[in-house]
Amino acid sequence: MNNHTLVNYLLHLADDALILGHRNSEWCGHGPALEQDIALSNIALDLIGQARNFYQYAATIINLEDTVSLHASDIKPATENSLAYLRNAEEFKNCLLVEQLNGDWGKTIMRQFLFSTYQYYLYLHLQKSTDVQIAAISAKALKEVTYHVRWSSEWVIRLGDGTDESHSRMINALNELWAFTEEMFIATDYETQCIEEGISIDLPLLKKQWKEKIQTVFQQATLPVPKINGIDLTHLNGKKGRHTPYLNELLSEMQFLQRTFPGCDW
Repeated sequence: MNNHTLVNYLLHLADDALILGHRNSEWCGHGPALEQDIALSNIALDLIGQARNFYQYAATIINLEDTVSLHASDIKPATENSLAYLRNAEEFKNCLLVEQLNGDWGKTIMRQFLFSTYQYYLYLHLQKSTDVQIAAISAKALKEVTYHVRWSSEWVIRLGDGTDESHSRMINALNELWAFTEEMFIATDYETQCIEEGISIDLPLLKKQWKEKIQTVFQQATLPVPKINGIDLTHLNGKKGRHTPYLNELLSEMQFLQRTFPGCDW
């Protein structure tokens, strides 16, 4: 497997974490209660920390391998900052689910639960990756994601099995988000190569474990598992750089400082 494939996979993992982390950070100061405001802000920090680790590893490979080409990120030496702040939307490889708008508290909670459950089983298997660095990052992140799943699942149950209003809002959140979940389990070329090399996990197995957990929590939350088809990945496929307009809007805000004052650091 060439280094370009590995870098693409690392960027996919990092972009997922970064974009959802940024989305969650938008709730800072606006949560329904101080305790939950802090909890979601801490989850955002966890995700951004995961993104940093994967970006740093990707940057190391880019800087050691002259043949790795990543368009805007070809600025050498590559850093976590250049990978996060100097790539355009079409160069990001995050799944479409994480870039969706926050909506109300119920939608944010549902998005977190759907993704964190996927991320939990992903990291659980990546601990045994043939790539020792990915295995180490995943083992560390798994401890954080275990909490993310517990926290978000408790809220899904609380809201789903709560009042008529909260139940209705969770149904609406599911109807808006469920179609985006299928993309997580359809492998791109770089994922397929990583699976063949033992770096990543077989996605059908991951989907099976994910869905079993989802069904268990939804049963407690009195929520149905939707029968909504996945989105058409011919035109939209975040893992291949074909995103919704929401990502461009998010990046214009997130990357403003770096693009206005090139080279700034902290």
